[in-house]
Amino acid sequence: MKKIIAFAGSHSSDSINKQLATYAASLVENTETTVLDLNNFGLPIYSKDLEAKEGIPENATKFLGLLKNADGIVLSLAEHNGAYSTVFKNLFDWLSRAEQKNWLGKPMLLMASSPGARGGQSVLEMALERFPRHDAHIVGQFSLPSFGNNFSDGKIINEELNKELLKEVEQFKNSL
Repeated sequence: MKKIIAFAGSHSSDSINKQLATYAASLVENTETTVLDLNNFGLPIYSKDLEAKEGIPENATKFLGLLKNADGIVLSLAEHNGAYSTVFKNLFDWLSRAEQKNWLGKPMLLMASSPGARGGQSVLEMALERFPRHDAHIVGQFSLPSFGNNFSDGKIINEELNKELLKEVEQFKNSL
């Protein structure tokens, strides 16, 4: 059975992106899914001086190990001021120091959501441009706008948007 990991680029206790990632992962049939919470991978703020002094933190190595053992990645990015959340950017920095090609060529379903009408488009565009340089194999992408209006009871309630996600999930599943 294929193994996927799902997580949000957020550490909010009620993260809308974690809800979206969890839902999308639940749609990938015949897989074993592990949903990760970035709160369980606390890391010091990256600096080259800290890396030289103390090396790569254990939690970064642990997270990288989970990526290595997965067959695919479902990631939904939170957008803070048009960019990655601080917690995600810090994790990404540490991961890329442990292994520059930190996405390891794994099939990835890349998503974003926000309360607003753009649905995290800015951070999604940033990641689509950046992640392939770190060996991301992005096989599907999805943006969920106006989260509060389109998501309820653990699922997308807007039929058109749900059909869009199902199409991307199918592409992801077929790439595993």
